[in-house]
Amino acid sequence: MKKIFIKGFWCMLLALSAAGCRNTGKHTVQVNPVFGDTSHYTRAEWLDSVVNFGTIKMGETIEVRFRVRNIGNKPLLLSDVRAVCGCTIANYTESAIPPGAEGVVVGVFDSKKAHVGTVRKSILATTNSHNGINHNLIFTGVINE
Repeated sequence: MKKIFIKGFWCMLLALSAAGCRNTGKHTVQVNPVFGDTSHYTRAEWLDSVVNFGTIKMGETIEVRFRVRNIGNKPLLLSDVRAVCGCTIANYTESAIPPGAEGVVVGVFDSKKAHVGTVRKSILATTNSHNGINHNLIFTGVINE
């Protein structure tokens, strides 16, 4: 009886996962082929991977900036840059960053969507870099009433 239940459970799980993966053609995800080909990878140096914005009042909006320098010999690409929470909107340099040049990731933090006290938030960025493709950019600060 126990074996039948376990088999049934796995079959149901497999059926649900297959149904959830069905491609209806309504949504297309574009993947940059450079990210799958390491011959196009470069090196990224984050000049600001942790930013402290200091102290703000509840209800204020503040901008945090994270600079990245291309220290390799191929163009650096930023992709899939997104804030971890709903209180921050992320923007970034969308064009290729040539060797030796800098790009930026900007986060606009809305304290109305956070809490009073110390905050620690993240923005995740993907790059075509040999020294890690996923980068966690952190900003901290204090919100007063």
